[in-house]
Amino acid sequence: MDNFEILSARVSTDKTELKRQISIYKFKGEKIVFTNGCFDILHRGHIEYLAKAADLGDVLIIGLNTDGSVKRLKGESRPVQDEDSRAINLSALRFVDHVIMFDEDTPYELIKELQPDILVKGSDYKEHEIVGFDIVKNNGGKVETIDFVEGYSTTDILKKACS
Repeated sequence: MDNFEILSARVSTDKTELKRQISIYKFKGEKIVFTNGCFDILHRGHIEYLAKAADLGDVLIIGLNTDGSVKRLKGESRPVQDEDSRAINLSALRFVDHVIMFDEDTPYELIKELQPDILVKGSDYKEHEIVGFDIVKNNGGKVETIDFVEGYSTTDILKKACS
């Protein structure tokens, strides 16, 4: 397999195959970390956040909003990059094990299916506001928040580029 094929293999829309892989990880005693987002223009804030999320367990899975989901959440002018580009960019990070796309407005159903051990979001959320916290907590897992890196956001980057 060449490098691009390896990156592409980390990206999936097939929940069944990812669930099978998660079963293997859990059988080996590995902790599954899950986070989600749009990750429209990958920047330093995203990189630091995802690196810290990966440090919380053994396997990092990113739920990635599809283009349709991003448009509903952020408006018609978004995303700037299509879902395939965003997914490949994320999969190129050495600490990202899997990227799975979801089309819903929240990853609730995906979290319910994948059953991660650790759910991670930014510290702008309170634990009880984090989508899927109830699923993870009820299964004995943990919910963690990570502080944002000041001065880095896709919206700020777009504003700066357009001014």
